[in-house]
Amino acid sequence: MLELKSFSCGYGAFQAVHELSLSLRPGTITGLLGPNGAGKSSTLMCVAGHVARQAGQVLFDGQDISELPATERVRRGIAISPEGRRLFKDLSVEDNLRVGGVIHPASVFKQDRDRVLSLFPRLGERLTSLAGNLSGGEQQMLAIGRALMARPRFMMIDELSLGLMPKVIDLCYQALLKLRAEGMTVLLVEQNTERVLSVADDVCVLESGQTVWKGAAADARNDPALAAAFLGLH
Repeated sequence: MLELKSFSCGYGAFQAVHELSLSLRPGTITGLLGPNGAGKSSTLMCVAGHVARQAGQVLFDGQDISELPATERVRRGIAISPEGRRLFKDLSVEDNLRVGGVIHPASVFKQDRDRVLSLFPRLGERLTSLAGNLSGGEQQMLAIGRALMARPRFMMIDELSLGLMPKVIDLCYQALLKLRAEGMTVLLVEQNTERVLSVADDVCVLESGQTVWKGAAADARNDPALAAAFLGLH
């Protein structure tokens, strides 16, 4: 699936992530954790092709995609639900979903849309509403749904629960578990460490762009020093 080899990325002369090596197992959820400024979002955006890779390799299905444009990465089965959602706020919910599925024939749009609506029924009630008029929770559902319209096999989600009510967070995590059950591989950036550890199979912890720990999520929870220092657990 996805493998990062001595991977570094950043912005101009600034290096946000330093020599990260990470291998994701197919059909699993990996939590990418750490404090603000650790390089988590930069990692996701670089894998998606939106931030410059400075060194190392990004491998997908064993092939080096480090130099591929973002559009080609989507075609190969990579999608991202970015921090801040970045919806087209002047377009309707349905048209946002349509944009997400633009790489596929129009004939499959309804099928793919209905799959999204089965995960997030609330969006079915808001199809004609402008994305900018949705609540924060509805916007997050739409951001995830738009990414799913590309039919990815590997999905990255940045700050899933940020600013959301607990009930909406529950719905989003239920959808995440359904996706994993269907075989989706997920890389999840999230400040809600407890919630990540409740669903993740594996965890990688970053600090100041460097890896400080990686392994099974259960082992991360049971490591008192790690939990206190980097995960906000006590």
